Amino acid sequence: MNLIPITPSLGAEVEGIDLSQPLHERTFEALAKAFSEHHVLVFRNQTLSRDDHKAFARHFGEIHIHPSQRHFKPRGDPEIFLIDIQPDAKGSNGEVWHADITCEAVPPFASSLYLTEVPDNFGGDTLFANLQEAFEDLSPSMQQYLMTKRAFHDGEQDLRRYGIKLKAGQSYPAHDHPVVIAHPVTGRPVLYVNEGFTSHLLSVPNFESEFVLSGLFDRIRRNPRLHCRIKWSPNMITLWDNYAVQHQAVFDYQGFRRYGERITIAAPGAPKAFGQNA
Repeated sequence: MNLIPITPSLGAEVEGIDLSQPLHERTFEALAKAFSEHHVLVFRNQTLSRDDHKAFARHFGEIHIHPSQRHFKPRGDPEIFLIDIQPDAKGSNGEVWHADITCEAVPPFASSLYLTEVPDNFGGDTLFANLQEAFEDLSPSMQQYLMTKRAFHDGEQDLRRYGIKLKAGQSYPAHDHPVVIAHPVTGRPVLYVNEGFTSHLLSVPNFESEFVLSGLFDRIRRNPRLHCRIKWSPNMITLWDNYAVQHQAVFDYQGFRRYGERITIAAPGAPKAFGQNA
């Protein structure tokens, strides 16, 4: 196995592993170590069945079922979330900076996306941002302030971006989490708010919530030192740490199709506040 870092602090390409074959224990241990250090792992030139993809994901935890499969009419395989952007689409999944499904009481720990069809020669990249470093960039006084706060993560906020409104009798997850969590593997503090799902801070005036969150979101969007950019190729898997990073899918390929299948991997428990027992 060979690792090629993408940036000093975020992302690495992994060479020398065929994910269609069972992972030996030592290989997985090396991958798990690389994942905890780089947070985003890229595997190119993989030819996988759905069962192969699921077997790879299960090395990192149980498969998480997307809330759309639980709360709406199920479609297809409940363990697979389809990314199927048609050439005539006006937008795509995930254009806003976000971490996956943080509106859940126990958001998924990681996501694995296998793209088999990508735009020809250009477009469709994914940006990632390191939220451990985003926290470390803040002043000590701002860090202390945020460590005392919780934020509300609203699934309906995300649905509205896609023009989806709940019908009578339907529900969708919403939950509050600490603004600064302890990463479940490394224990490092992570800034755990995102533009896609986080609607407001709890127990502060609305104006205070708005300017704090808008400032944090703007910093995440605009600071390239936090970022790495993944250029996709056909038959490629990217595995990312949903507790350490946020991501944004760049929709700059109208007229081309982008198809893949995503699996989210369950966390062992709800996010815990950094420096606390809950």
